[in-house]
Amino acid sequence: MEQSLDVLVVTALSLAVFHTVIGPDHYLPFIVLGRSEGWSLRRMLLWTTLCGLGHVLSSVLIGAVGIAVGWSLSSMEGFETWRGEIASTGLMVFGGLYMIYGLIQARRGHVHRHFHPDGEVHDHVHGHAHVHEHEHGHEHAHDHGLEEDHTRSHRRTLWVIFIIFVLGPCEPLIPLLMVPAAEHSAAGVALVASVFSVATILTMLVIATAGHLGLKVIRFGAWEKYVHVLSGGAILASGLTIELLGL
Repeated sequence: MEQSLDVLVVTALSLAVFHTVIGPDHYLPFIVLGRSEGWSLRRMLLWTTLCGLGHVLSSVLIGAVGIAVGWSLSSMEGFETWRGEIASTGLMVFGGLYMIYGLIQARRGHVHRHFHPDGEVHDHVHGHAHVHEHEHGHEHAHDHGLEEDHTRSHRRTLWVIFIIFVLGPCEPLIPLLMVPAAEHSAAGVALVASVFSVATILTMLVIATAGHLGLKVIRFGAWEKYVHVLSGGAILASGLTIELLGL
């Protein structure tokens, strides 16, 4: 029996929220990276939105192409499953490498944290290249080569996460929403896909914001220099959870 379009829209909204909430890979990386990389709330929201767009639009594109060329539902589901395995593996590999990076940074020296007016925080790893004396009278050794390495690593981190999210599928979208919507019209497909996409991204933003603000008030004390290691472990765990539970 053909489902009415309004039922599909409600289903799209409900599944988008539920699918995002139960999938820690949708928001946990942004929460922990925001803490370890010292992102402002605005920067964290920007990258969450960009990665969310890449995440949903890739599945929308695949679903639209599949419907247009007449791919079978099983073929599209199989392709999305393959993409999901790549994405979860990517998260685990990235998380593991980020942990190693954090250990290297921790061994190189302590972390000096600069707070900026816009709320963004910059971490500088102090080595022993040469010494600057600050206004408060304390001396800090700055290794500018290490700071440049940190900046390059920061940029790579952003783009790696973006690529992983583009590869990650929205599993419910194609079999449960787009294919039934195709029975109505192209406009029906666009409506259902739009509702699902917007609801997914908004849910990601709400949870990521709550997590970001919560972690911002936590001080790790002597463990602060290991915050990258802890973040990498959280990302690895989120990928492992998705892989084991099939979320």
